[in-house]
Amino acid sequence: QVQLVESGGGLVQAGGSLRLACAASGRTPGNSAMAWFRQAPGKEREFVAGILWSDGRSVYADSVKGRFTISRDKAKNTAYLQMNSLNAEDTANYYCAAAARYGGSWALPKTDTWQYDYWGQGTQVTVSS
Repeated sequence: QVQLVESGGGLVQAGGSLRLACAASGRTPGNSAMAWFRQAPGKEREFVAGILWSDGRSVYADSVKGRFTISRDKAKNTAYLQMNSLNAEDTANYYCAAAARYGGSWALPKTDTWQYDYWGQGTQVTVSS
């Protein structure tokens, strides 16, 4: 079992920045992938960014490339999402996810929700224009 707890969400003005954190406990993410997804009201959950825990290879959605950066701190068992140049379209509930069973075998992080085994409760990000 892996428990994931997100933090760092909040209200920010357009053009501002936030850093989300996802702390993992229980089974360590040592052989897995982790990712951030987001879901806005009335929309499906969508992939934002993913990272392989072993070597840090990462993938981003086109909508956030150049603005968001995913990283991980192995010592803290924590993944981060640095979000810069935020705009109103980034407003959503952001979820952390871990692919603990098969993520270690991936060449790159996967982007579909069903490929991730564990999920956090989410943290709300609201960008005011």
